[in-house]
Amino acid sequence: MDLGLKGRRALVTGGTRGIGRSIAEHLAAEGADVAICARDRAEVAVTIKALAAKGGRASGRSLDVADHVALGRWIAETGHEFGGLDIVVSNVSALAIGPEEACWRAEFETDLMGTVKAVEAAMPFLERSDAASIVVISSVSGREVDFAAGPYGVFKAALVHYAKGLSYQLAGKGIRVNALSPGNTYFPGGVWQKIERGNPELYSRALALNPTGRMGKPEEMARAAVFLASPAASFITGTNLVVDGALTRGVQF
Repeated sequence: MDLGLKGRRALVTGGTRGIGRSIAEHLAAEGADVAICARDRAEVAVTIKALAAKGGRASGRSLDVADHVALGRWIAETGHEFGGLDIVVSNVSALAIGPEEACWRAEFETDLMGTVKAVEAAMPFLERSDAASIVVISSVSGREVDFAAGPYGVFKAALVHYAKGLSYQLAGKGIRVNALSPGNTYFPGGVWQKIERGNPELYSRALALNPTGRMGKPEEMARAAVFLASPAASFITGTNLVVDGALTRGVQF
């Protein structure tokens, strides 16, 4: 299937590791120009080089999406550099699951407001696109109660609601908005590898909940996100696509 991404201009927050990196790589492999951001300057540089090797334009910047001024400036500059934007993937998470106030504030500023501010900054460019798409990366922790039922789960749930409301508000402008809710996703340096090493009992319990006998891979989440972002999904908007290998048991009507 031709996803229709060749020559499209995409922006991915948190694009140097895990799901975000894989999304950026799959977009680039489909012929899109891709811009990424992350906090680690060295990782940004390495990722840009890898994306550019796939043939399209690639750029990026080191920044914290909780710095909303810096985030908005980068998106505006990227939009001008690329001559527009067609796709925005909001992927960054604070991964804050503790009960402390600092965790609640980190999730609010990074996950929720980082997404809201990214969309606001990209909107002038998306409004000029003939195939504009926004993909918000949520989590199955936003669907049901699990070990991340504190600030992480709450704000992941809020992102699904935000995406749904935005899809209705922007439908008349031809801008699609969808959420993607990954299940447990394992990759080197990721949260589950850290839990495996630091809290093997929790890791074993979490792994046992997966009826497939394994956790997901970043590329399995990325393929779904890239499809949602692409013109091939032209009539899909307002959905929350759960990619979890049957981990969750709630029925989505």
